[in-house]
Amino acid sequence: MDRHDIYAKLEECGIALPNMGAPAAAYAMCVQSGNVAYLSGHLAKKDGKVWVGKLGATLSADDGITAARSVAIDLLATLHTHLGDLNRVKRIVKLTSVVNSTAEFTGQHLVTNGASELFAEVFGESGKHARSAFGVAQIPLGACVEIELIVEVACGSDRA
Repeated sequence: MDRHDIYAKLEECGIALPNMGAPAAAYAMCVQSGNVAYLSGHLAKKDGKVWVGKLGATLSADDGITAARSVAIDLLATLHTHLGDLNRVKRIVKLTSVVNSTAEFTGQHLVTNGASELFAEVFGESGKHARSAFGVAQIPLGACVEIELIVEVACGSDRA
């Protein structure tokens, strides 16, 4: 498969992009400066609602991995809406993951793999990125995972 046929790859992976969510406060979901798109933090959702929980207390690492993967799909939906074509993605540059977790939970990096592995699966080498994963006492609305993304995109005739 051609690396540039991202939509065929999504279909092959059984991924259907949802509609882009709306911001929960006074910010934009995605802002582009030059050839870099900055995606605001997206909260994990389950059955269309914020996925509430704390890793190490009410949720397992496997739940967190699934939650992070769902966030990555939502990030792709936002990027698709912003760019109009995911084939314009040149590289996933940086992913920052915030995990709502107990002080004893130390698997934030494993939870974040749910998103990182999806981007590598969809974009191949261009999906491998720098990243940070943090554990925090709370995330807005009680969400279990929040992820933000920085993406290099092709501008104008400069195709990926």
